[in-house]
Amino acid sequence: MAKQTRATLALEKAGKPFEILDYPYDPDAPSIGLQAAEALGLPPAVVFKTLMLTAGDEVCIALLPSDRELSLKALATVSGKKSAAMLRPGDAERISGYHIGGISPLGQKKALRCFVDDSALALPFMIVNGGQRGLQIKIAPQDLLAALAARTAPLASKD
Repeated sequence: MAKQTRATLALEKAGKPFEILDYPYDPDAPSIGLQAAEALGLPPAVVFKTLMLTAGDEVCIALLPSDRELSLKALATVSGKKSAAMLRPGDAERISGYHIGGISPLGQKKALRCFVDDSALALPFMIVNGGQRGLQIKIAPQDLLAALAARTAPLASKD
């Protein structure tokens, strides 16, 4: 597996420190994020999933803990749009330049607005996809937010 991806190159270019974590990717797992957390021996709250969405007519990215569900209403509100919807997998792959299971918020074909669940702010580190199936990036939340020019907000749906 290549250790250098567009995601890792983006972090190197931004001058942000990070660590690469490999894990055995299971394409049949019901939740890629939860499977990654289990394989890495980490709590799901620190392993963030990358979701590709439309907010109004704009494509954007949402990052939230792998054990939480996204509130589309919260994303629409924080993006200043009236509605939000998940992208179809084929559209997410085409727009991001990554394959499902390996979509990173970093190094996408085009810079997209990114929203991160505010739970990240309380973490010493977070894990995001490294741009390849079975590859994750461990990074300080503030470094990731800076590299993505991301905005934090409460994005997870209320239980």
